[in-house]
Amino acid sequence: MAGLLLLMELIVIAACSQSLSASDSCREEVSRLQEQEKLLKDQLQKQETLLHRLQLPNQPGKEDKARPDPSLDTEYTDCSQLFNSGCKSSGFYSIKPNGSPFPVRVYCDMNDGGGWTVIQRRINGRESFNRSWAEYKVGFGDKDAEFWLGNDNLHYITAQGNYSLRINLGDFDGNQRYAEYKNFHVANEKDHYRLAFGSFVGTAGDALSGSYQVGVSEWASHQGIKFSTYDQDNDNYKGNCAQEDQGGWWFNKCHSAHLNGIYYPKGHYSALTDNGVIWYTWRGWWYSLKTIAMKLRPGDFKMDPIEDPNAVQRIPTS
Repeated sequence: MAGLLLLMELIVIAACSQSLSASDSCREEVSRLQEQEKLLKDQLQKQETLLHRLQLPNQPGKEDKARPDPSLDTEYTDCSQLFNSGCKSSGFYSIKPNGSPFPVRVYCDMNDGGGWTVIQRRINGRESFNRSWAEYKVGFGDKDAEFWLGNDNLHYITAQGNYSLRINLGDFDGNQRYAEYKNFHVANEKDHYRLAFGSFVGTAGDALSGSYQVGVSEWASHQGIKFSTYDQDNDNYKGNCAQEDQGGWWFNKCHSAHLNGIYYPKGHYSALTDNGVIWYTWRGWWYSLKTIAMKLRPGDFKMDPIEDPNAVQRIPTS
């Protein structure tokens, strides 16, 4: 319809150019057609946005999509707002962080006090995390299993305020640990999704800051480090850490933590480089972890009193 109006508009303009006596009426008609075209474009944009929101929770083959998504009725900026609105069950919801052009389908983890927006998960190695810059930018994977939410989304969420990052880690012997960082922030693409974070608490050791041993932070710290992928090298190393360690991450020279590495199904592994799913301060460089869940929540979030805030989430293994 908008295209038809544009065609009519061009015809009227052509006719007007041949008739000087009718210039006033022609201008009025062109103005009227332009106003109608603008109105139709606005309506079309609203319909496309609504269609996009409706498609988010209704992709085929997922059992949870049959349930109504309460987040479609109101725009929430993260999972903590959903939790506070009464959505206490872990599952899939739609959020729209400030600055995001479209709603985002996310998995909300309502354990560990509730209100966590999950940004990464590893459970079985079926998803490759050795991806391009463009793929890490928008996100990839299956949110029912293994995925990366997308660097743009990480930026939109963390730019909204003071967020905490919690990382739940599990090994192949059934042991679980966690690491939590205050003031977690990911910059925009122009600044190469530069990483910043604050104080640490947890049971897995502080692998991100490189403070676990005197004299190693210059190469081991991930503080202030830009994101790198195999096709965009932003690390501080003479080579390409993302190529050597086969995954996108905030590499320095190269890492003390690399949660997007190669998934080795037996934990202990040998390779030319320490390219496994690594959290050095717990299992070292030559042990690839079995399960990972990275998730965000506002630092001032009021935790559910019935939940143990230091409980370690049991991550599904299949």
